[in-house]
Amino acid sequence: TPIPCIRCNQTVKFEDLLATARDLDAEALVTGHYVRRVSRQMGAELHRAVDPQRDQSYFLFATSLAQLEFLRFPLGNLEDKSETRALADVFGLPVAAKPDSQDICFVPDGNYGQLIERLRPGTAEPGDIVDLDGRVLGRHHGIIHFTVGQRRGLGLSGPVPLYVLKLDASLGQVVVGPKAALGRRHIPIRDANWLDHLPPLDGRQVRAQIRSTHSPVPAQLAVVEGGVYAVELMTAQEAVAPGQACVIYDGERVLGGGWIARAMG
Repeated sequence: TPIPCIRCNQTVKFEDLLATARDLDAEALVTGHYVRRVSRQMGAELHRAVDPQRDQSYFLFATSLAQLEFLRFPLGNLEDKSETRALADVFGLPVAAKPDSQDICFVPDGNYGQLIERLRPGTAEPGDIVDLDGRVLGRHHGIIHFTVGQRRGLGLSGPVPLYVLKLDASLGQVVVGPKAALGRRHIPIRDANWLDHLPPLDGRQVRAQIRSTHSPVPAQLAVVEGGVYAVELMTAQEAVAPGQACVIYDGERVLGGGWIARAMG
């Protein structure tokens, strides 16, 4: 289950655009992200936005400390979107009344499946929908149309609701099961980025967010040789999907995060 907005921030916005800003001898790169940059004695910190409904810190966990020093986020301290629109109107910006959009910018029609099929031929091939024991329950029209935790659109009926538990790309299978089977506590992560100015501490009590639509929940870090290796959630969370980000917080502050490698236990 990919999340391209984070990759876009890593590359197009905070590498290419930031490099251009430096080439122009700019003092800073200002963006419209709803996050806060807080200056401390040890350096800049990344914090959640004042407006929790607009907070975008989950999408910026991969920002480096060097980038954070150069970035500014003026919208992060605004109470709600109405303040943003009012300021845009004061400054005569044509987007002041522009409707909100949840679509990915390079997929304006919302047809994500068609885009993935074009980029990764074969992902739209039909296959089996199976239960945890491997029994075939139905057929699907491509695993690109499913994500872990999904309930609607399976085309199955039975005595209990079924949810997508796993996507097996090698077999072209969608594995389904009861909601109780969705819960996960142990989350290994890869390609971690650490934003704290001190190294991660094994056993540190933190809060972890596993999807952009979820709220951070209590968790504990597991560390190997100074690098974040895994997160142990205090209570099981549903829809833990490889490819999504697991972002680590200390209160309102983003400590870092990484990509969910697999869901276990």
